[in-house]
Order: sequence, then C-alpha cells, then structure tokens
Amino acid sequence: MLADLLSRVQRGLMPTADGGVTILPQPSPRDVGVIAFTGHSVVFADVDPGWVRNLLPPDDLSAPLGPPFLQALADATGRRINCVDLLGLAGPLPGPPPLPLEEVTGSDHPRVARALRYRDSVRVWTGRGGLISVGRGVAGRWEVAVEVEPGHRGRGVGRALAGAARHLVGEPLWAQVAPGNAASVRAFLAAGFVPVGAEVLLPAPE
Repeated sequence: MLADLLSRVQRGLMPTADGGVTILPQPSPRDVGVIAFTGHSVVFADVDPGWVRNLLPPDDLSAPLGPPFLQALADATGRRINCVDLLGLAGPLPGPPPLPLEEVTGSDHPRVARALRYRDSVRVWTGRGGLISVGRGVAGRWEVAVEVEPGHRGRGVGRALAGAARHLVGEPLWAQVAPGNAASVRAFLAAGFVPVGAEVLLPAPE
C-alpha cells in the first residue's frame, strides 16, 4: 500500500533505484498520481497494472512523469493533470514554534476551503507576513503549504513559516513545491526539508 511505502521513506528507506515502476491502488477515491523517486517510480491509480506497464518503456526512467503517460492516465481515470512538484520531507521539531502564530478557526477562510479540496483535517495558522496550512493529504501523510503576503516577500518569512510548521503536528511533514517557484524551493530547503522525489497529482474535475 502507498501509505506503507511513504512510511518507509519517512524512515529513510527509499525505494530501490532499479529503474522499475511500482503500481499501487489508490489510497482514497480522491488521490491519483505518480511519484518519481531516484531510479524508481510509483503509480497509484485504480487501473490495470498491465495497461500501465505497456505504456512505460522499461529503459525510460522519465516516462512515468512524461506528458504522454500522464495524459493517458488522465484520460483513463477522467481526471486532469496538476503540475510536477518537487516533493520535500522534514522531520518534526520539539517545542513550540519559534514565532508567534494564531490558528484560524472556521472553514470559511479561503485558504481552508482550497486546502480541503486536497487534504483532510486541515488546520491553518497566520503569522507575521503569511500563513501556514497543514492537513492529511496523499495516503494520510501530513502535508504543509505556506503563503507569504506580497509586502513581506524577500525577508525570510517563507523560511520562518516552513520551519515553524515542523513544530505543529509532531510527525514528518511533506511539502509539494512547484520547481519554478524558486523562492519557495529555497525557503523549504533552508527550513530543513530534503528533496526526496517529484510528484504529479491528478485531481478529479471540479
């Protein structure tokens, strides 16, 4: 199961870099996608494994995240393709966050509403110049996102928020970061998140 595989990754046990592809069932009706680790990819979708393998050349490590396969998977599942995200991982840190945060209550906050499309048990905190949202996403893993207000960008706020998030749930945190958002990539790296792979999710049409 995907949850077991991700739990092993959280413990530092990466999939074997054998050029292979692991095909797993969807962990929930919501979650369909592909994760590429070093030398090994994981497809999680309720589709015929033989169909997947027929579409993926065994000597092409880039094929699982390539447009032809992703479009075929989207067509087969009736979904759309999100962007390719860098997948970062960081362990929890003890004690309270090192900056003041105020938790937002109520699901009418726009960030909560957006996060609920992709995650369960969503919680949101605001801090100086931005906010943090955490929730249980793919296969129940804890996922984090930060948002910096335009007037506070370039001042280390993103790094501080990403670091503070590591104090909030007491479990490893995953971050999906668009590679083109260099400021966000730098912030999560500086906050101690380690790149472990790349991921594409295929959400259902809205």
